[in-house]
Amino acid sequence: MKYIPYPYQEYATKWIIDKEKAGLLMEMGLGKTVCTLTAINELLYDYFDVVRVLVIAPLRVAQSTWDEEAAKWDHLKHLKISKVLGTEKERIDALNTKADIYIINRENVKWLVDLYKTNWPFDMVVIDELSSFKSHKAKRFKALRKVRPLIKRIVGLTGTPAPNGLIDLWPQIYLLDGGERLGKTITGFREKYFLPDKRNREIIFSYKPKDGAKEAIYKKLSDICVSMKAKDYLDLPERLDNIITVHLDDKAKGQYRKLEKDLLLPLKDADIVANTAAVLTNKLLQLSNGAVYDENKDVKEIHDAKLKALEDVIEAASGKPVLVFYSYKHDLKRIKDHLKNKILRELKSAKDIEDWNKGNIEVLLAHPASAGHGLNLQTGGNIIVWFGLTFSLELYSQANARLHRQGQKETVIIHHLIANDTIDEDVMKVLKDKEATQEALLKAVKARINRVV
Repeated sequence: MKYIPYPYQEYATKWIIDKEKAGLLMEMGLGKTVCTLTAINELLYDYFDVVRVLVIAPLRVAQSTWDEEAAKWDHLKHLKISKVLGTEKERIDALNTKADIYIINRENVKWLVDLYKTNWPFDMVVIDELSSFKSHKAKRFKALRKVRPLIKRIVGLTGTPAPNGLIDLWPQIYLLDGGERLGKTITGFREKYFLPDKRNREIIFSYKPKDGAKEAIYKKLSDICVSMKAKDYLDLPERLDNIITVHLDDKAKGQYRKLEKDLLLPLKDADIVANTAAVLTNKLLQLSNGAVYDENKDVKEIHDAKLKALEDVIEAASGKPVLVFYSYKHDLKRIKDHLKNKILRELKSAKDIEDWNKGNIEVLLAHPASAGHGLNLQTGGNIIVWFGLTFSLELYSQANARLHRQGQKETVIIHHLIANDTIDEDVMKVLKDKEATQEALLKAVKARINRVV
C-alpha cells in the first residue's frame, strides 16, 4: 500500500528525525507506529545516522503491531525486523539474526541490559508506551537508565504521559534526556516542583505541585516533547459519558460502613480483613461491586445491585452490543452467572474480536488491562459499561478508545455504574482530576503544525 501521510504525520516523523531525544505524545488512532517507522527508515537508509534500532513495547504490541505495520506500507517493506520474544534461547537467536529493528517486550528489558552490559549494540531506542516507565523504582527503568549514556537516539511514544499526575514525568523524561530538564534525581525533582500532600507523620503518600510548577515543567519539556490529540486531526464520533447511580440496600450499606470504619467485617464463616490503607481501598472497591474476597480467599457476595443495574443497561440497549469492563475475577463470574441467558463472551482471542466486530456477540466482557493496546473493536458496537472502575487513567483512557476511535459510525456511550456514597465516587473524581492534569500537559506541548506545514 502506498503511504500518503497527513500533514500531522509528516510533522511527527520530522520531529523524530530532527531530535536525538524526542517525546511524541500521540493519541491512539493517529498512526504513531507508521510515523516512527518512517523516521527510522530515513535515519537508517537516507541519513545513515543509525545502524541498529531497538523497539521496547507491550507484549501484544511487540508480537504483532510493528512488523504488521511495516509489511503494510510499500516504503517500509524492505525493513528487516527481528522479534526478541519467547524463551531465552529464542530471544538470543533473534538477537543474533541480522536485522534493522529488534523488538522486545518491556518485561525483558532488564534481561537485555544484563546480557549486553557496556557492550550495548543499539544506537537508537524507541519506547512504545513510555508511560510504562513512569516508576523510578521499577527494574525496567533502572536497567534502561544504566545504558542510557550508550544510546545515541531515543524516542518515547505515549498518549498518556502523566496518567497519575505530573510526578510520573520524571522517570520518563530522564530516559529521554538523562536528567537534563527535570533533574538527575527524583528527590531533586520533588523538592523543586512539589509539596507533600497526603501524609501520615513522616510517611508521604502523595505530592502536589507548587505554585507555578506546572507551567515551569511544561516549559522545560516543550523543546523535546510534542503532543497530538486525535480530536484535532481525526473525524472522531461524539462521546457521551453517563453516571448510573447504584443504591445499595441498608444491609450492604451497613457492611460497607463497618469495613470502612473498623477495617474488619465479620461474616458467618470468615472475616473480611483490611490491615492497610491499600488493602482497605481494594476491599471497598470489591464491596462496591457486590462481592469481596475473605481472609481465606473465598468470595463472599454482599449485594447484587450492580448486576441488576448492568442488566437494565443491556435491556435498554435493545439488542445492540455492549462492551463491559470488569475489575475482579469474581466480577467476571458473577456477571456471567447473572447474564447466562445473554449471548456473552469473555475477550480472550482474535476470534472473539472478529465475532464482536461482526455483531455476533451481545455482551463482551473484558478486563481493561487486557484491552488496552492495539485492539480495534469500534465496528462491533458503541456502548461501554464500566462495572468496576480503575484508578489508572491510562487503563481507563486506553479501554474507552477501543470504541471511541476513527471508524466508529455512532455516538459512543460510556456508562459508569457508581455505587452511591462509596469509594466509586472518589475514583470517578480522581479520574476527572487526572484527565484535567493530562489535558493541560498535552495542551502545553501541543504541535503547532499550522506554523510549520
